[in-house]
Amino acid sequence: MLYHPSYLALAFFSLLVAVTLGLSFWMGGKAKNAKGYFAAGGHIPWFVNGIAFAGDYLSAASFLGICGMIAFFGFDGFLYSIGYLAGWIVALLVIAEPLKRMGKFTFADALDARFNSKPLRLAAAISTLVVSIFYLIPQMVGAGVLVKPLLGLPHWAGVVMVGSVVIVIVTTAGMVSTTWVQFIKGGLLVVFTGIVVVMILGRGMEEKKLAKHEATAIMDDFLIKNRDANLKQAPNEGGWSDKPYIQYEKPDGGKLVYRKTTGEHNPLVLPCQLLTTTQDGRKLVNGLPQSDTNDIHPVGTVESLPGGATSTGPLSPCAFLETIQGSQIATWSKEDILEANGDKTTVYYPVIKSGADLLMPGNNKTFAGLRGTAWQGKINFLSLMLALLCGTASLPHILIRYYTVKDAASARKSTIVGIGAIGIFYVLTLFLGLGAMVSGAMDPTDNNMAAPLVAQSFSPMLFAIISGIAFTTVLGTVSGLIVAASGTVAHDLASTLFKVHLNDHQKVRLARQASLVVGAIAIGLGIAFEKMNVTYLVGWAFSIAASANLPALLMCLFWKRATRQGVVASITAGALSSLAWVLLSDDTLKDVFHMEPLHWIPFSQPGIVTIPLSMAVGVAVSLWTKKEQEVERAA
Repeated sequence: MLYHPSYLALAFFSLLVAVTLGLSFWMGGKAKNAKGYFAAGGHIPWFVNGIAFAGDYLSAASFLGICGMIAFFGFDGFLYSIGYLAGWIVALLVIAEPLKRMGKFTFADALDARFNSKPLRLAAAISTLVVSIFYLIPQMVGAGVLVKPLLGLPHWAGVVMVGSVVIVIVTTAGMVSTTWVQFIKGGLLVVFTGIVVVMILGRGMEEKKLAKHEATAIMDDFLIKNRDANLKQAPNEGGWSDKPYIQYEKPDGGKLVYRKTTGEHNPLVLPCQLLTTTQDGRKLVNGLPQSDTNDIHPVGTVESLPGGATSTGPLSPCAFLETIQGSQIATWSKEDILEANGDKTTVYYPVIKSGADLLMPGNNKTFAGLRGTAWQGKINFLSLMLALLCGTASLPHILIRYYTVKDAASARKSTIVGIGAIGIFYVLTLFLGLGAMVSGAMDPTDNNMAAPLVAQSFSPMLFAIISGIAFTTVLGTVSGLIVAASGTVAHDLASTLFKVHLNDHQKVRLARQASLVVGAIAIGLGIAFEKMNVTYLVGWAFSIAASANLPALLMCLFWKRATRQGVVASITAGALSSLAWVLLSDDTLKDVFHMEPLHWIPFSQPGIVTIPLSMAVGVAVSLWTKKEQEVERAA
């Protein structure tokens, strides 16, 4: 779809940026020493820190990605929310208080508290940097994705704009300004998401059937142009398919286009939409130049409501879910087709599904294996959920937030507040996504726009506010990641790898310089990875964090027989095995690198293998080196 700059969205975003930058410069004087810069002096109130947890954790992927996934695939998107939220239970019950007691500024502090080992600090520091960089990439790519439709700017401009603002926020006041940015963002996100959900429930649902029509000359020309002697129609056992299309196939199983027939010679076509990119870069919609009057039209309709009703009026939350369950809803899918002349055409086509089916898992390809009989799909799902469960309590920018409160009790209370805010938000995203599904305002070319577009269906002002908040989700998460990475460079790597001894003032100065470098790297990667699938990148960060960091943390916090060699081995084994598994999986090779799958990896999510492997390596090496450690202690 074509988008035009929203000056209201730009104004609201500019206002939020001005407020956050003002806070950064005002609080800059409080970040003169290392404790002030890296941990906000340990004086952040526990309630503020709890909401900041939510602001830090609810990234653009949580707000835009999960809402869009629910809007297009139903309950599958909410499974991510469940996994993300469940991870906070691990943080509350296992990590929060012990980590606060053992640490000082960084994740490496907690691991090194027992052993005072330079190799251990180095391994933890490298793991922090790797996870932070992998998590930074999708955030910066998300900034570019947002700025293109909302402000009419190119992808690189959005990445540079957000990266520059974050660098200013971090370098002026460090964790102090970052905390308040995340507090503001987290509060606004929950409040305005709630407002949109109330408006969705107040509007209710209305039946609006898709119009079926005879095949157009454009569609027929497309079919003729791309058929050859090897193409054939694929009938079902009882004649033509009872699905809303006929599938034209190549002998090798490759799909071509989707089309419905009445069983006679004259076919009927559901309103498929064709978006073609020619070799010279022109865009064509249904064969004609793309313009404001000839564009991909918005989707999201209800084919039928329960009991033959045509509208519902206002609904309660439970009644809304019950109505969805009893309805027939037009969902949209797509197929990419490389035409004979080298042009690329994407066919967007509707598939009518029952609401009951959409409220069950298995509609998205990530979870499709749950409905099959193959074991790989079920193991892949379990592995993903395990990574989300364990990864949350292992992300460096989440762990360092425990050092911003005064004591272990405050760490526990702030975690509880964070769980409450994040839980409320994820419940709201279920209704936000389902509301977008039936709004008639979704963009079939970009599911990340579901939340802003459903807000736009109510008013331009609400669209501007939601879009501005979407930008701040990127600001908050990126600032937290850069603080974690710069702290690792100044506090861990400088003294370990480069053997430089720094006082507090020098550490702060080095951290600010590191923030500039990390921010510049993030901007460069955000531009370079424009076409990359951000979902895989987020999964990489969680898998690496869960495999490398959590087993090491558990060993250091709770196992008296752990040795420094064992913890280093655990971090190394977890990071390398999870990274290798993800990079060599069939999904990554095909969807990210566009290479032929090697079929070496049976399923794409590594956590169910690499997390136990990391723990087993750590335990084995610790037991093997226990006597050596006892001799050193005696000496």
